[in-house]
Amino acid sequence: MPHFLLTWLLTAVALLITAHLVPGFKFDSFVAAALAAVVLGLANAIVKPILILLTLPFTLVTLGLFVFVINALTLWLVSSVTPGFHIESFLPALLGSIVLTFVASILNFFFRTAR
Repeated sequence: MPHFLLTWLLTAVALLITAHLVPGFKFDSFVAAALAAVVLGLANAIVKPILILLTLPFTLVTLGLFVFVINALTLWLVSSVTPGFHIESFLPALLGSIVLTFVASILNFFFRTAR
């Protein structure tokens, strides 16, 4: 259970850091970021595998770079159903998905080596 809570907190912090770095990617509060982290986890578990399967030819042709587009669509979907989380258009969602991937990777690296 503590691992789940740490992952949830790190995702919320990564979302907030991404919101500070990407214009058009906004949160009203930390509670909104925490809620978005939960919804993003659910979307990544349910919606994202379906999208990856449906777009597998594009992903193969682009050598995996199309996954960033899928991440952007997932983030955009999460922002539309989460109160307090706003993404203005697809471009901030795409840039946010790239930044979020790097920020979350860095945070996970530092907190996994501390255990």
